Amino acid sequence: MKFSDFNFESNLQEGLDTMGFETPTPIQEQAIPIILNNKDLIGCAQTGTGKTAAFLLPILNKLALQPTETTNTLIIVPTRELALQIDQALQGFSYFTSVSSLAIYGGSDGTAFEREKRALIEGANVIIATPGRFMAHLNMGYVKLDKVEHLILDEADRMLDMGFIDDILKISTYLPKTRQTLMFSATMPPKIRSLATKLLVNPEQISLAVSKPAEGVIQGAYLVYDAQKPELTKTLFEGKDLSSVIIFASTKQKVKELERTLQKNDFKAKAIHSDLEQAEREEVLRDFRSKNLRILVATDILSRGIDIEDIGLVINYDVPGDAEDYIHRIGRTARAASTGVALTFINEYDQQKFLQIETLIGSEVKKLPLPESVGVGPVYSPEMKNKRPFVKKKGHFLRNKRSTTK
Repeated sequence: MKFSDFNFESNLQEGLDTMGFETPTPIQEQAIPIILNNKDLIGCAQTGTGKTAAFLLPILNKLALQPTETTNTLIIVPTRELALQIDQALQGFSYFTSVSSLAIYGGSDGTAFEREKRALIEGANVIIATPGRFMAHLNMGYVKLDKVEHLILDEADRMLDMGFIDDILKISTYLPKTRQTLMFSATMPPKIRSLATKLLVNPEQISLAVSKPAEGVIQGAYLVYDAQKPELTKTLFEGKDLSSVIIFASTKQKVKELERTLQKNDFKAKAIHSDLEQAEREEVLRDFRSKNLRILVATDILSRGIDIEDIGLVINYDVPGDAEDYIHRIGRTARAASTGVALTFINEYDQQKFLQIETLIGSEVKKLPLPESVGVGPVYSPEMKNKRPFVKKKGHFLRNKRSTTK
């Protein structure tokens, strides 16, 4: 099948041709006809499968055929990075059309807020917004949503994990009851299905490649103590002609420490986390996309929703807390038909969590030998309850982070 088979409006198709879009991905092939037929939809597909184009293209087609000066579509997303990514994709697809759009997200200055306010009052055709920031505008009374025909929730599971369910439900009360609602999610736990029953009407459902890594990802893992992780990282990079690398760590503090360690050893690395100003984060991402920066160290804020091509290596510096998050982290590499490598560092306490990941993906990940310079790591024994021991202190049980007693 080709994109031309959808019979998109000529200006929209011209934009696709210019961008080199020829063959739709499975999620696009299945979702686009449903959306064009004005049906509600629940789409479940892993990172990197083309969900953004799957919902943007049919919406843009409708707007190209029936231009409007009002806000027609509201897209709610969990992070500012995803809002910017969708807005950039939309601008590319709609280059030859008259569709207007605006990304609304927190963390920017008062000037940005005023710019957003003007656009909301004037009526940008497509609004892409994070829930908290959009609620701030809604509460001021000037946002007009009475002409909205489409509500799209992207990365719905992540928004619920971040505590945005009340905001989403509140936003929905400002919208016309008769509308098309689309929900896209990488996972489909019961709480997502519960939300869907409140917002969608007789939805069609698509579920593709749920909880399976992309076929092109070569996976491996190291059994390593936390104190050995910086040396292992350095050893993996020494003497290598690195392509783009993303390292995911569990906390901002670890991200900052690893950034300092890599820079101290003359590796060109930068960190991205929520303590940075928005302009700083965007600059880091621009450098990484343009290959001026080879190593990006990040918290999970980047594990979903950031469309960066040609990632050669993803390192899980810590085992993800949720088995599903492993899929999204390693989904940064082997995008589309490409290949890539994903390595995970497993300490003595996270072995059961990693076993859950292996159960989820339906295969065992090869455990690699540590380089001699790193030393001897823990033994892999996930059947043991490798949890941090508790010590009693002043009537309370506290985790003893330094003890290694089993």
